[in-house]
Amino acid sequence: MGSTENTDLVVSTLRQIIRVIDLQSKKLVKSYGLTGPQLLVLKEIKKNKNQQISVIAKNVSLSQATVTSILDRLEQQNFAKRVRSLDDKRKVNIVLTDKSYEVLKENPSLLQEEFTSKLEQLEEWERNMILSNLQRLASMMNANEINSPPVLVSGSIDATSNVVNAYLKD
Repeated sequence: MGSTENTDLVVSTLRQIIRVIDLQSKKLVKSYGLTGPQLLVLKEIKKNKNQQISVIAKNVSLSQATVTSILDRLEQQNFAKRVRSLDDKRKVNIVLTDKSYEVLKENPSLLQEEFTSKLEQLEEWERNMILSNLQRLASMMNANEINSPPVLVSGSIDATSNVVNAYLKD
């Protein structure tokens, strides 16, 4: 196999990965009216009720600003509501609505959950090799300075970093 054929296969495989992430995201929106990050936040709220937004953000590896924006949209779509704490009026609790519980009852999965499960079944040396190759690939694409949370979705997660904005200006 020649160099050009290998290069074409690498690019083609990258396109397959991008495409499957995009299709999964579109399926989630079409089926449930939720994006991947929105579903991730809903699952986190269900798992640990009465968390502060900063804790939710930390647990889902997104910025607090991004989670706040996601919560704004979840509230607009009637998936969640903010309620002042009765104990401490300075605190706001996020409460899931019946609409959220109906969706979560169906247990929609995120692509990353399926991927993570399969990745964890690999031997440690295989996971290390994949990580090393992906890091090298990111470096070759000048993507190593882009802060990217571990969420497999296509499109914007909101609150993009200054690095991404600078990258797009070039």
